[in-house]
Amino acid sequence: MRVVVFLLALTGMITAHAQRNLEVGLSTGVTHYYGDLGNWDGPMQWNSIRPGMAVTFRDFLNNPNRYVTRALTVEGRLSWHRIGYDETEPTGGMSGRELRNFGRGLNFRTDLFGASGHLVLNAYREPYKPLFEQRFFMYFFVGVGVFYGRPKGDLFRGSQEMDNMYHYWSDGTIRDMAQDNPNAGGAQVVERDGTYETDLYNWRTEGGWVTPEGNVMKGPSPWHIGFPWGLGVRYLVTKQISVGAEFCYYSFLSDKLDDVSERYATWDEISRAFPGDTARQQMARYISDPSGWGTDGTTNPTITSQRGNPALPDYFSYLSFEVSYKFKRKPSQRLLISRRD
Repeated sequence: MRVVVFLLALTGMITAHAQRNLEVGLSTGVTHYYGDLGNWDGPMQWNSIRPGMAVTFRDFLNNPNRYVTRALTVEGRLSWHRIGYDETEPTGGMSGRELRNFGRGLNFRTDLFGASGHLVLNAYREPYKPLFEQRFFMYFFVGVGVFYGRPKGDLFRGSQEMDNMYHYWSDGTIRDMAQDNPNAGGAQVVERDGTYETDLYNWRTEGGWVTPEGNVMKGPSPWHIGFPWGLGVRYLVTKQISVGAEFCYYSFLSDKLDDVSERYATWDEISRAFPGDTARQQMARYISDPSGWGTDGTTNPTITSQRGNPALPDYFSYLSFEVSYKFKRKPSQRLLISRRD
């Protein structure tokens, strides 16, 4: 939030001094997530589509020479992107145990709110001809930004209680009762309720957060450094209004946008993270390993699979369509200083 306020204040200060125009673009589109979750072979997970929106500010640099066009310029952007994935969701004609990662039972949804600045190269066809006469042009950009997001999981049917947990059966169904329950004959097949009620950063879902001395290290930060880069096309309908399409990749230094990066937390680590609270320990075991098939509570590599790949940072793509409007501003007043004789 502080970053957003700072960018707005900075934009306001820049536009208030020595500038004639301010262009504001509003875009909406879809994101594609690339990370540690997925059931498709290959990086593209076709069932990871989620919505996104952004507001972009352009032409706020000082333009003392009144250039008609700029080949190299900058822009600021405020954005919201939702990314997510559910490894139990049927896809590609497959469901249940047919899915590659159904046995992990992992899912997440992260709403990322960001502020970024971009260096833009406008690829004009005729650099000395006004844009409104060229109408159509391409552009390329690269930037850096700060993003805030906490991944959440849909792990309970209703309130966050062990009685409401999902149970994975060997036949590839999710039910309201454990398969080894004496009353399992009355178990009902259920679907996720679509409510992402569990803040995954509040639970020690992965190992390495407890030192050998028993000290609990600080959990993952919800602040993430990202690098947007991509290309787009714009068409000037009038001198003030333009429409465009853009494709952008958001690469991150973090591998925790989905809360999946390394190995499962051991039961000993979970016990140390929540000392003396048996109920929270049991819940933490379930949240780390929803299906119960990922780990036996140890780091034995012959039994426990890796929860994620720390060598693969998270990123997502954003395909969007934009409408922008250029606001004309009066030239800023110049301070006149008279000479004294």
